[in-house]
Amino acid sequence: MYSLTLKCLALKLLLLISCDARHSVYWRANHRSIAEGGSSGTFNVLDYGAKGDGTSDDTKAFEDAWNEACKVAASTLLVPSGSTFLVGPVSFLGKECKENIVFQLDGKIIAPTSSRAWGSGLLQWIEFKSLIGITIKGKGVIDGQGSVWWNKSPDYDPADDNDMMKDQKGTKMPGTKPTALRFYGSNGVMVNGITIQNSPQTHLKFDNCVNIQVSDFTTSSPGDSPNTDGIHLQNSQDAVIYRSTLACGDDCISIQTGCSNIYIHDVDCGPGHGISIGGLGKENIKACVSNITVRDVTMHETTNGVRIKSWQGGSGSVKQVMFSNIQVSEVANPIVIDQYYCDGGGCHNETSAVAVSNINYINIKGTYTREPVRFACSDSLPCTGISLSTIELKPATDKASSSEPFCWEAHGELKTETLPPIQCLKTEKSTSQSSNDAC
Repeated sequence: MYSLTLKCLALKLLLLISCDARHSVYWRANHRSIAEGGSSGTFNVLDYGAKGDGTSDDTKAFEDAWNEACKVAASTLLVPSGSTFLVGPVSFLGKECKENIVFQLDGKIIAPTSSRAWGSGLLQWIEFKSLIGITIKGKGVIDGQGSVWWNKSPDYDPADDNDMMKDQKGTKMPGTKPTALRFYGSNGVMVNGITIQNSPQTHLKFDNCVNIQVSDFTTSSPGDSPNTDGIHLQNSQDAVIYRSTLACGDDCISIQTGCSNIYIHDVDCGPGHGISIGGLGKENIKACVSNITVRDVTMHETTNGVRIKSWQGGSGSVKQVMFSNIQVSEVANPIVIDQYYCDGGGCHNETSAVAVSNINYINIKGTYTREPVRFACSDSLPCTGISLSTIELKPATDKASSSEPFCWEAHGELKTETLPPIQCLKTEKSTSQSSNDAC
Protein backbone atom coordinates (compact mmCIF):
# COMPACT_ATOMS: atom_id res chain seq x y z
CA MET A 1 0.00 0.00 0.00
CA TYR A 2 2.82 2.35 0.95
CA SER A 3 4.67 1.44 -2.27
CA LEU A 4 1.53 2.17 -4.32
CA THR A 5 1.14 5.59 -2.67
CA LEU A 6 4.75 6.51 -3.49
CA LYS A 7 4.21 5.47 -7.10
CA CYS A 8 1.07 7.67 -7.32
CA LEU A 9 2.93 10.63 -5.85
CA ALA A 10 5.81 10.11 -8.24
CA LEU A 11 3.42 9.95 -11.21
CA LYS A 12 1.66 13.15 -10.11
CA LEU A 13 5.01 14.91 -9.72
CA LEU A 14 6.11 13.74 -13.18
CA LEU A 15 2.88 15.00 -14.74
CA LEU A 16 3.25 18.33 -12.95
CA ILE A 17 6.83 18.77 -14.13
CA SER A 18 5.84 17.80 -17.68
CA CYS A 19 2.93 20.22 -17.69
CA ASP A 20 5.07 23.02 -16.27
CA ALA A 21 7.76 22.38 -18.87
CA ARG A 22 5.24 22.55 -21.72
CA HIS A 23 3.84 25.78 -20.25
CA SER A 24 7.36 27.21 -20.00
CA VAL A 25 8.06 26.40 -23.66
CA TYR A 26 4.75 27.98 -24.68
CA TRP A 27 5.48 31.11 -22.64
CA ARG A 28 8.96 31.53 -24.09
CA ALA A 29 7.62 31.08 -27.62
CA ASN A 30 4.69 33.41 -27.31
CA HIS A 31 5.47 36.05 -24.67
CA ARG A 32 8.22 38.58 -24.14
CA SER A 33 9.45 39.33 -20.67
CA ILE A 34 8.11 42.33 -18.75
CA ALA A 35 11.53 43.95 -19.11
CA GLU A 36 11.06 43.92 -22.90
CA GLY A 37 7.76 45.67 -22.69
CA GLY A 38 5.30 43.03 -21.58
CA SER A 39 3.84 42.19 -24.99
CA SER A 40 2.69 38.74 -26.03
CA GLY A 41 5.25 37.62 -28.59
CA THR A 42 8.12 38.68 -30.82
CA PHE A 43 8.24 37.71 -34.48
CA ASN A 44 11.63 38.36 -36.07
CA VAL A 45 11.53 38.69 -39.87
CA LEU A 46 14.81 36.74 -40.05
CA ASP A 47 12.98 33.73 -38.64
CA TYR A 48 10.57 33.86 -41.60
CA GLY A 49 13.19 33.77 -44.33
CA ALA A 50 14.33 37.39 -44.64
CA LYS A 51 17.95 37.64 -45.81
CA GLY A 52 18.62 41.24 -44.82
CA ASP A 53 21.40 41.58 -47.40
CA GLY A 54 19.91 44.56 -49.24
CA THR A 55 19.55 42.68 -52.54
CA SER A 56 17.28 39.67 -51.86
CA ASP A 57 13.54 40.29 -51.96
CA ASP A 58 12.37 40.06 -48.36
CA THR A 59 8.74 41.05 -48.98
CA LYS A 60 7.24 37.61 -48.36
CA ALA A 61 9.18 37.18 -45.12
CA PHE A 62 7.71 40.44 -43.84
CA GLU A 63 4.22 39.35 -44.86
CA ASP A 64 4.60 35.96 -43.19
CA ALA A 65 5.93 37.47 -39.97
CA TRP A 66 3.06 39.95 -39.97
CA ASN A 67 0.45 37.23 -40.48
CA GLU A 68 1.74 35.41 -37.40
CA ALA A 69 2.10 38.57 -35.29
CA CYS A 70 -1.48 39.45 -36.17
CA LYS A 71 -2.75 36.44 -34.27
CA VAL A 72 -1.30 37.59 -30.95
CA ALA A 73 -2.46 40.70 -29.11
CA ALA A 74 0.28 43.19 -28.19
CA SER A 75 2.82 41.24 -30.23
CA THR A 76 5.97 42.66 -31.85
CA LEU A 77 7.19 42.26 -35.40
CA LEU A 78 10.95 42.79 -35.20
CA VAL A 79 13.08 44.23 -37.99
CA PRO A 80 16.50 43.76 -36.39
CA SER A 81 19.43 46.15 -36.49
CA GLY A 82 22.52 45.43 -38.57
CA SER A 83 20.60 44.34 -41.67
CA THR A 84 19.16 46.02 -44.75
CA PHE A 85 15.91 44.58 -46.07
CA LEU A 86 14.71 45.05 -49.65
CA VAL A 87 10.92 45.15 -49.46
CA GLY A 88 8.52 45.71 -52.34
CA PRO A 89 5.05 47.26 -52.10
CA VAL A 90 3.28 45.70 -49.13
CA SER A 91 0.05 46.13 -47.15
CA PHE A 92 -0.16 45.06 -43.53
CA LEU A 93 -3.89 44.55 -43.13
CA GLY A 94 -5.61 44.59 -39.78
CA LYS A 95 -8.98 43.07 -40.54
CA GLU A 96 -8.10 39.78 -38.83
CA CYS A 97 -5.50 41.26 -36.47
CA LYS A 98 -5.46 41.49 -32.71
CA GLU A 99 -4.98 44.90 -31.11
CA ASN A 100 -1.86 46.83 -30.11
CA ILE A 101 0.73 45.36 -32.44
CA VAL A 102 4.23 46.86 -32.44
CA PHE A 103 6.36 47.10 -35.58
CA GLN A 104 9.85 47.41 -34.08
CA LEU A 105 12.09 48.94 -36.72
CA ASP A 106 15.76 48.78 -35.74
CA GLY A 107 17.23 47.86 -39.11
CA LYS A 108 16.88 49.47 -42.53
CA ILE A 109 14.17 48.90 -45.14
CA ILE A 110 14.84 49.97 -48.73
CA ALA A 111 12.48 50.25 -51.70
CA PRO A 112 13.06 48.57 -55.07
CA THR A 113 14.45 50.75 -57.85
CA SER A 114 13.17 48.68 -60.76
CA SER A 115 10.01 49.96 -62.40
CA ARG A 116 8.69 46.42 -62.79
CA ALA A 117 8.35 46.13 -59.01
CA TRP A 118 5.76 48.94 -59.12
CA GLY A 119 3.63 47.79 -62.04
CA SER A 120 1.81 50.69 -63.68
CA GLY A 121 2.06 52.74 -60.47
CA LEU A 122 0.97 52.54 -56.83
CA LEU A 123 -0.16 55.16 -54.33
CA GLN A 124 1.86 53.77 -51.43
CA TRP A 125 4.86 51.57 -50.73
CA ILE A 126 4.32 50.40 -47.14
CA GLU A 127 0.75 50.51 -45.83
CA PHE A 128 -0.88 49.70 -42.48
CA LYS A 129 -4.64 49.43 -42.83
CA SER A 130 -7.66 49.01 -40.53
CA LEU A 131 -5.82 48.47 -37.25
CA ILE A 132 -6.65 49.22 -33.63
CA GLY A 133 -3.51 50.14 -31.74
CA ILE A 134 -0.53 50.05 -34.12
CA THR A 135 2.93 51.33 -33.21
CA ILE A 136 5.99 51.63 -35.42
CA LYS A 137 9.03 52.58 -33.41
CA GLY A 138 12.78 52.19 -33.17
CA LYS A 139 15.96 53.76 -34.47
CA GLY A 140 15.70 52.25 -37.93
CA VAL A 141 15.37 53.78 -41.38
CA ILE A 142 12.88 53.50 -44.22
CA ASP A 143 14.62 54.55 -47.44
CA GLY A 144 12.42 55.11 -50.49
CA GLN A 145 15.43 55.54 -52.80
CA GLY A 146 13.43 58.31 -54.40
CA SER A 147 16.08 59.70 -56.71
CA VAL A 148 14.96 57.28 -59.45
CA TRP A 149 11.48 58.87 -59.26
CA TRP A 150 12.48 62.52 -59.23
CA ASN A 151 13.35 62.87 -62.93
CA LYS A 152 11.17 65.09 -65.12
CA SER A 153 9.55 62.43 -67.28
CA PRO A 154 8.97 59.24 -65.27
CA ASP A 155 7.35 57.14 -67.99
CA TYR A 156 6.70 53.47 -67.32
CA ASP A 157 8.72 51.08 -69.44
CA PRO A 158 7.28 47.52 -69.34
CA ALA A 159 10.43 46.16 -70.94
CA ASP A 160 12.45 46.91 -67.80
CA ASP A 161 14.45 44.08 -66.29
CA ASN A 162 12.66 42.00 -63.62
CA ASP A 163 15.41 42.54 -61.05
CA MET A 164 14.05 44.65 -58.15
CA MET A 165 17.41 46.37 -57.83
CA LYS A 166 18.01 47.05 -61.52
CA ASP A 167 20.69 49.62 -62.28
CA GLN A 168 19.11 53.04 -62.01
CA LYS A 169 20.62 54.24 -65.27
CA GLY A 170 17.92 54.51 -67.88
CA THR A 171 15.20 53.19 -65.59
CA LYS A 172 11.85 54.86 -66.20
CA MET A 173 9.49 54.71 -63.25
CA PRO A 174 5.66 54.85 -63.31
CA GLY A 175 4.04 58.27 -63.38
CA THR A 176 2.25 57.60 -60.07
CA LYS A 177 4.72 58.02 -57.23
CA PRO A 178 4.12 56.14 -53.98
CA THR A 179 3.97 57.49 -50.44
CA ALA A 180 6.64 55.77 -48.37
CA LEU A 181 4.55 54.93 -45.29
CA ARG A 182 0.76 55.22 -45.07
CA PHE A 183 -1.73 54.50 -42.30
CA TYR A 184 -5.35 54.13 -43.33
CA GLY A 185 -8.55 53.62 -41.36
CA SER A 186 -6.78 53.00 -38.05
CA ASN A 187 -7.38 54.01 -34.43
CA GLY A 188 -4.50 54.55 -32.03
CA VAL A 189 -1.49 55.03 -34.30
CA MET A 190 1.96 55.78 -32.87
CA VAL A 191 5.16 56.55 -34.80
CA ASN A 192 8.25 57.06 -32.68
CA GLY A 193 11.96 57.39 -33.31
CA ILE A 194 12.19 56.19 -36.91
CA THR A 195 13.60 57.98 -39.96
CA ILE A 196 12.06 58.04 -43.43
CA GLN A 197 14.34 59.33 -46.16
CA ASN A 198 14.30 59.86 -49.89
CA SER A 199 10.63 59.08 -50.37
CA PRO A 200 9.37 59.04 -53.97
CA GLN A 201 6.53 61.29 -52.79
CA THR A 202 5.06 61.94 -49.30
CA HIS A 203 7.09 60.42 -46.47
CA LEU A 204 4.38 59.69 -43.88
CA LYS A 205 0.63 59.84 -44.48
CA PHE A 206 -2.40 59.40 -42.23
CA ASP A 207 -5.76 58.94 -43.95
CA ASN A 208 -9.03 58.32 -42.06
CA CYS A 209 -7.20 57.76 -38.78
CA VAL A 210 -7.92 58.87 -35.20
CA ASN A 211 -5.78 59.12 -32.08
CA ILE A 212 -2.40 59.68 -33.72
CA GLN A 213 0.93 60.35 -32.03
CA VAL A 214 4.17 61.13 -33.88
CA SER A 215 7.31 61.87 -31.88
CA ASP A 216 11.09 61.94 -32.36
CA PHE A 217 10.44 61.37 -36.04
CA THR A 218 12.79 62.41 -38.85
CA THR A 219 12.34 62.91 -42.58
CA SER A 220 15.29 63.57 -44.82
CA SER A 221 15.00 64.38 -48.51
CA PRO A 222 16.55 67.13 -50.66
CA GLY A 223 14.80 70.49 -50.80
CA ASP A 224 14.31 70.12 -54.56
CA SER A 225 12.74 66.64 -54.43
CA PRO A 226 9.22 67.15 -55.87
CA ASN A 227 6.06 66.60 -53.80
CA THR A 228 7.91 64.95 -50.93
CA ASP A 229 5.76 66.20 -48.04
CA GLY A 230 7.10 65.27 -44.62
CA ILE A 231 3.81 64.40 -42.86
CA HIS A 232 0.42 64.49 -44.57
CA LEU A 233 -2.88 64.29 -42.67
CA GLN A 234 -6.24 63.81 -44.36
CA ASN A 235 -9.67 63.01 -42.87
CA SER A 236 -7.92 62.40 -39.56
CA GLN A 237 -8.63 63.67 -36.05
CA ASP A 238 -7.00 63.91 -32.64
CA ALA A 239 -3.33 63.97 -33.62
CA VAL A 240 -0.24 65.23 -31.84
CA ILE A 241 3.10 65.68 -33.63
CA TYR A 242 6.12 66.76 -31.62
CA ARG A 243 9.91 66.60 -31.22
CA SER A 244 10.42 65.92 -34.90
CA THR A 245 12.85 67.10 -37.58
CA LEU A 246 11.42 67.42 -41.07
CA ALA A 247 13.52 68.12 -44.16
CA CYS A 248 11.83 67.60 -47.53
CA GLY A 249 10.91 69.07 -50.91
CA ASP A 250 7.33 70.11 -50.11
CA ASP A 251 5.27 70.91 -47.00
CA CYS A 252 6.96 69.76 -43.82
CA ILE A 253 3.44 69.10 -42.54
CA SER A 254 0.35 69.21 -44.74
CA ILE A 255 -3.11 69.30 -43.16
CA GLN A 256 -5.94 68.50 -45.55
CA THR A 257 -9.71 68.31 -45.49
CA GLY A 258 -11.47 66.39 -42.74
CA CYS A 259 -8.83 67.16 -40.10
CA SER A 260 -9.60 68.50 -36.63
CA ASN A 261 -7.95 68.60 -33.23
CA ILE A 262 -4.38 68.60 -34.56
CA TYR A 263 -1.62 69.71 -32.16
CA ILE A 264 1.90 70.30 -33.50
CA HIS A 265 4.77 71.48 -31.33
CA ASP A 266 8.55 71.41 -31.05
CA VAL A 267 9.14 70.70 -34.72
CA ASP A 268 12.13 71.74 -36.84
CA CYS A 269 11.20 72.37 -40.48
CA GLY A 270 13.56 72.94 -43.38
CA PRO A 271 14.25 72.69 -46.17
CA GLY A 272 10.68 72.49 -47.40
CA HIS A 273 7.56 74.57 -47.97
CA GLY A 274 6.65 75.17 -44.33
CA ILE A 275 3.57 73.98 -42.45
CA SER A 276 0.39 74.24 -44.53
CA ILE A 277 -3.33 73.82 -44.18
CA GLY A 278 -4.50 72.91 -47.68
CA GLY A 279 -4.75 73.29 -50.60
CA LEU A 280 -8.45 72.94 -49.90
CA GLY A 281 -11.51 72.99 -52.13
CA LYS A 282 -9.92 71.76 -55.35
CA GLU A 283 -12.43 70.87 -58.08
CA ASN A 284 -15.22 72.59 -56.14
CA ILE A 285 -15.25 70.12 -53.28
CA LYS A 286 -16.23 70.92 -49.70
CA ALA A 287 -13.37 71.07 -47.22
CA CYS A 288 -13.55 71.24 -43.42
CA VAL A 289 -10.62 71.87 -41.09
CA SER A 290 -10.83 73.07 -37.47
CA ASN A 291 -9.03 73.33 -34.16
CA ILE A 292 -5.43 73.32 -35.34
CA THR A 293 -2.55 74.41 -33.07
CA VAL A 294 1.04 74.89 -34.27
CA ARG A 295 3.50 76.16 -31.66
CA ASP A 296 7.19 76.18 -30.74
CA VAL A 297 8.35 75.54 -34.29
CA THR A 298 11.55 76.61 -36.06
CA MET A 299 11.71 77.06 -39.82
CA HIS A 300 14.81 77.74 -41.86
CA GLU A 301 15.22 78.43 -45.58
CA THR A 302 11.68 77.30 -46.41
CA THR A 303 9.52 78.79 -49.16
CA ASN A 304 6.71 79.47 -46.68
CA GLY A 305 6.25 79.60 -42.95
CA VAL A 306 2.72 78.98 -41.72
CA ARG A 307 0.26 78.93 -44.59
CA ILE A 308 -3.44 78.41 -45.32
CA LYS A 309 -4.21 77.81 -48.99
CA SER A 310 -7.44 77.08 -50.83
CA TRP A 311 -8.62 76.85 -54.41
CA GLN A 312 -11.32 79.07 -55.82
CA GLY A 313 -14.69 77.38 -56.21
CA GLY A 314 -14.54 75.27 -53.08
CA SER A 315 -16.78 75.39 -50.01
CA GLY A 316 -16.54 74.54 -46.33
CA SER A 317 -14.32 76.26 -43.80
CA VAL A 318 -11.01 76.57 -41.98
CA LYS A 319 -11.48 77.89 -38.45
CA GLN A 320 -10.03 77.98 -34.96
CA VAL A 321 -6.37 77.92 -35.91
CA MET A 322 -3.46 79.11 -33.77
CA PHE A 323 0.14 79.63 -34.87
CA SER A 324 2.33 80.63 -31.92
CA ASN A 325 6.01 80.86 -31.02
CA ILE A 326 7.24 80.38 -34.59
CA GLN A 327 10.89 81.23 -35.28
CA VAL A 328 11.72 81.77 -38.97
CA SER A 329 15.12 82.17 -40.56
CA GLU A 330 15.43 83.24 -44.20
CA VAL A 331 11.92 82.07 -44.94
CA ALA A 332 10.52 83.49 -48.18
CA ASN A 333 6.93 84.07 -46.97
CA PRO A 334 6.50 83.58 -43.22
CA ILE A 335 2.73 84.26 -42.91
CA VAL A 336 0.34 83.37 -45.74
CA ILE A 337 -3.39 83.03 -46.33
CA ASP A 338 -4.08 82.42 -50.01
CA GLN A 339 -7.65 81.82 -51.15
CA TYR A 340 -6.50 82.05 -54.77
CA TYR A 341 -4.15 79.08 -54.65
CA CYS A 342 -3.50 77.58 -58.08
CA ASP A 343 -0.90 74.89 -58.57
CA GLY A 344 -0.04 74.33 -62.21
CA GLY A 345 -2.03 77.13 -63.82
CA GLY A 346 -5.26 77.06 -65.79
CA CYS A 347 -7.41 78.28 -62.89
CA HIS A 348 -10.52 80.45 -63.38
CA ASN A 349 -12.13 83.10 -61.20
CA GLU A 350 -15.01 81.68 -59.16
CA THR A 351 -17.25 83.23 -56.53
CA SER A 352 -17.48 80.41 -53.99
CA ALA A 353 -14.61 79.77 -51.58
CA VAL A 354 -13.53 77.89 -48.49
CA ALA A 355 -14.29 80.26 -45.59
CA VAL A 356 -11.34 81.25 -43.39
CA SER A 357 -12.03 82.55 -39.87
CA ASN A 358 -10.62 82.78 -36.36
CA ILE A 359 -6.95 82.53 -37.29
CA ASN A 360 -4.52 83.63 -34.56
CA TYR A 361 -0.84 84.51 -34.99
CA ILE A 362 1.18 84.98 -31.78
CA ASN A 363 4.90 85.61 -31.35
CA ILE A 364 6.17 84.97 -34.86
CA LYS A 365 9.68 86.30 -35.26
CA GLY A 366 12.68 86.08 -37.55
CA THR A 367 13.78 86.94 -41.07
CA TYR A 368 12.16 86.74 -44.49
CA THR A 369 13.47 86.93 -48.05
CA ARG A 370 10.37 87.82 -50.11
CA GLU A 371 7.20 89.02 -48.38
CA PRO A 372 6.60 89.04 -44.61
CA VAL A 373 2.80 88.76 -44.59
CA ARG A 374 0.33 87.91 -47.33
CA PHE A 375 -3.44 87.75 -46.80
CA ALA A 376 -5.06 87.19 -50.21
CA CYS A 377 -8.71 86.55 -49.35
CA SER A 378 -11.83 86.01 -51.41
CA ASP A 379 -13.92 88.95 -52.69
CA SER A 380 -17.14 87.07 -52.01
CA LEU A 381 -16.07 85.41 -48.76
CA PRO A 382 -13.44 87.55 -47.01
CA CYS A 383 -11.21 86.22 -44.24
CA THR A 384 -12.51 87.16 -40.79
CA GLY A 385 -11.27 86.92 -37.24
CA ILE A 386 -7.57 87.28 -38.06
CA SER A 387 -5.63 88.17 -34.92
CA LEU A 388 -1.95 89.14 -34.77
CA SER A 389 0.21 89.68 -31.69
CA THR A 390 3.98 90.15 -31.30
CA ILE A 391 4.92 89.82 -34.95
CA GLU A 392 8.55 90.78 -35.63
CA LEU A 393 9.73 89.97 -39.14
CA LYS A 394 12.83 91.57 -40.59
CA PRO A 395 14.29 91.30 -44.08
CA ALA A 396 17.15 88.84 -44.32
CA THR A 397 18.78 90.94 -47.05
CA ASP A 398 18.56 94.48 -48.37
CA LYS A 399 16.74 93.15 -51.42
CA ALA A 400 13.78 92.06 -49.30
CA SER A 401 13.61 95.28 -47.28
CA SER A 402 11.17 97.03 -49.65
CA SER A 403 8.53 94.31 -49.24
CA GLU A 404 5.46 95.28 -47.27
CA PRO A 405 2.58 93.19 -45.93
CA PHE A 406 -0.14 92.52 -48.48
CA CYS A 407 -3.83 92.28 -47.60
CA TRP A 408 -6.92 91.77 -49.73
CA GLU A 409 -10.33 91.39 -48.09
CA ALA A 410 -8.66 90.41 -44.82
CA HIS A 411 -10.47 91.43 -41.63
CA GLY A 412 -9.19 91.21 -38.11
CA GLU A 413 -7.37 92.87 -35.25
CA LEU A 414 -3.82 93.80 -34.31
CA LYS A 415 -3.39 92.95 -30.64
CA THR A 416 0.03 94.63 -30.52
CA GLU A 417 2.22 96.71 -32.79
CA THR A 418 3.85 94.63 -35.50
CA LEU A 419 7.10 94.77 -37.42
CA PRO A 420 6.66 95.60 -40.18
CA PRO A 421 3.41 97.50 -39.52
CA ILE A 422 0.43 95.60 -40.95
CA GLN A 423 -1.68 98.60 -41.87
CA CYS A 424 -3.59 96.85 -44.62
CA LEU A 425 -5.65 94.63 -42.28
CA LYS A 426 -9.26 95.81 -42.23
CA THR A 427 -11.13 96.20 -38.97
CA GLU A 428 -13.29 93.28 -37.98
CA LYS A 429 -16.59 92.88 -39.77
CA SER A 430 -19.65 90.91 -38.80
CA THR A 431 -19.67 87.42 -40.27
CA SER A 432 -22.72 86.91 -42.44
CA GLN A 433 -21.22 84.22 -44.60
CA SER A 434 -23.05 81.92 -46.97
CA SER A 435 -24.45 78.58 -45.90
CA ASN A 436 -22.04 76.64 -48.07
CA ASP A 437 -19.24 77.23 -45.54
CA ALA A 438 -21.00 75.14 -42.86
CA CYS A 439 -19.15 71.96 -41.88
